[in-house]
Amino acid sequence: MNNTQKSSRQVDVAVIGAGSAGLPAFRAARKYTENIVLIEGGTYGTTCARVGCMPSKLLIAAAEAAHSVEAASGFGVHASKPTINGEEVMGRVRRERDRFVSFVLKDVENIDEKHLIRKHATFLDDRTLQVGDSTIDAKTIVIATGSSPIVLPMFDEIGDRLIVNDDIFEWETLPESVAVFGSGVIGLELGQAMHRLGVRIRLFGRSGSIKPLSDMAIRDYAEKVFKSEFFLDTKANLLGLERVVNKVKIRFVDHEDGIEKAEKFDYVLVATGRSPNVKGLGLENTSLKLDSRGVPIFDPATMQCGNSSVFIAGDANNILPLQHEAADEGYIAGDNAGRFPEIKPGLRRSPLAIVFCDPQIAMVGQSWKEIEGQKDVVVGKIFFEGQGRSRVILKNKGLMHIYADRNSGLFLGSEFIGPQAEHLAHLLSWAHQQKMTIPQMLQMPFYHPVIEEGLRTALRDVSAQLSL
Repeated sequence: MNNTQKSSRQVDVAVIGAGSAGLPAFRAARKYTENIVLIEGGTYGTTCARVGCMPSKLLIAAAEAAHSVEAASGFGVHASKPTINGEEVMGRVRRERDRFVSFVLKDVENIDEKHLIRKHATFLDDRTLQVGDSTIDAKTIVIATGSSPIVLPMFDEIGDRLIVNDDIFEWETLPESVAVFGSGVIGLELGQAMHRLGVRIRLFGRSGSIKPLSDMAIRDYAEKVFKSEFFLDTKANLLGLERVVNKVKIRFVDHEDGIEKAEKFDYVLVATGRSPNVKGLGLENTSLKLDSRGVPIFDPATMQCGNSSVFIAGDANNILPLQHEAADEGYIAGDNAGRFPEIKPGLRRSPLAIVFCDPQIAMVGQSWKEIEGQKDVVVGKIFFEGQGRSRVILKNKGLMHIYADRNSGLFLGSEFIGPQAEHLAHLLSWAHQQKMTIPQMLQMPFYHPVIEEGLRTALRDVSAQLSL
């Protein structure tokens, strides 16, 4: 035995990562065996609870409260401009964030110490892990190591003025200005929230679109709405980026007037995507086939990597980086790791994605990118400007597209921006998972007056185009 392998332990299942995918994987596998370990080399507490879903929604909730005061004049209710106390805003964000994290930590604390290992793991081969100065021989292994923010080399020179979304939720107060790079989910949510909380922002994108939308009409509508509220350039022409004392100077061409400008910001928030945490795992020591990102090629129905005894789940595979998908994938991977070699496909729910900007954005079922160009696809739509309930509450901005098969009437999917999209999206996702047709959906009850009547209008538009 060499110096790096002082002891060896044999287990049935080893789960690497104690986050949104790892914890469900551990619980699922434990139904089959007690000879199981959960390995975590980083901080306990899921990405969702610590730096993702929950703290971002806390910041957004504060922004919505501030915005509601400013929007009240539309009802004839006039109030002075809200006074935003940055210390109080961020104090609540951190307190509530810590509360959510504590629930996750409690789950981990309830796990017997014999199952927990607080060290980094590296593959030596398909079944052997180097963990600290010991080795673990596992019949099956689940990779659930999550993801990390991508930071491009262009930001290397700005030092501590560079932040990722993880950093925001440690702020003790709000800064005066932030330049946001990335017009996807994270950039849009946090950028708009900071703007509504009085932070001067400019949001720069590179792709020319608002992700994850793929429907051109919805994307263009969304871009127009957000540009009317704050500076947004989805295809920014950047000329320079440099650190100036405790600021970052950015030179760019203003897309609105074509004039070259230079502005200084307290921070640069990089929200240009996340990368799976697979580097440093030693996957090159295994027989697993890897894709161009270094991620093992796997079956999304079983989470199995090839024909091996290794499974991968959650953000580590980077196909559906959403909390509910990570939990589902973790359960599937853990269940199959525990029952190996008798594996089976797990439950994969209908695709559902929501962006908590205002208006909210949602995608359900098949995206337009997946079905565009297919024969016999019809599209129904509604603009929310004239929708009854939306106008009543002054939330009448939005456009919804419903996709269906012309011949069968089967509901295929939807992309939309609009009021209370999070709730409309759930109705649609349930219908999609039940494989409902448009006529069946129209038979469901719709109360009056509610925003859901707008969904009915879109369904009626689709129905009129069906060959039934």
